[in-house]
Amino acid sequence: MQGKPNSNEGGTAAAPARASNASVEHVLNLAATPEQFCVALAKLFGVRPTEVALMRLQKGLLSFLYPEQLKTAGSIPVSSSSAVAAHTASTKKTELFNAFVKVKHASIFESVKLNTSDDVERTGQNAIQKLMSAPILDPQRKVLGVVQVCRKGFDVGTAGPDFSQDDLQQLELAAKVVSNLPFVK
Repeated sequence: MQGKPNSNEGGTAAAPARASNASVEHVLNLAATPEQFCVALAKLFGVRPTEVALMRLQKGLLSFLYPEQLKTAGSIPVSSSSAVAAHTASTKKTELFNAFVKVKHASIFESVKLNTSDDVERTGQNAIQKLMSAPILDPQRKVLGVVQVCRKGFDVGTAGPDFSQDDLQQLELAAKVVSNLPFVK
């Protein structure tokens, strides 16, 4: 995991209240499907369900378990030099980008329409502006997959608040929880 210092120093007022690690683990452990896990994770971060991606590593490829529409859109080779998910898997480190549009990345999956009945995205608002990515590791630190949470919008200002180091730690906890769920193994 990335060794960044905790950003609580110098404290900023009005930080959103976070659930305790135990309650987060409990809620995420209740998920019986990738969709249930990702919907719970979306609620935790205050993002739409389609702003969460869950991928499983099989035979050198990261395949989407969620969102549903990306299951058939293709896989990401771990050897890819342009995919953030591949970089996360190969380095086994969490990553946080609050100016993601400036990061060179494979954007093919951003072009897939993810509209669902309860998650209507406005046209043109599907560009990922902010992204967190975490490897899913088994107890021997073997990569099982990658989980990502993003904020989409027309620009950085309309995408919502920046992700914090506390958010990244919550995502690491979520990756640890999902590593024990049967649909990732």
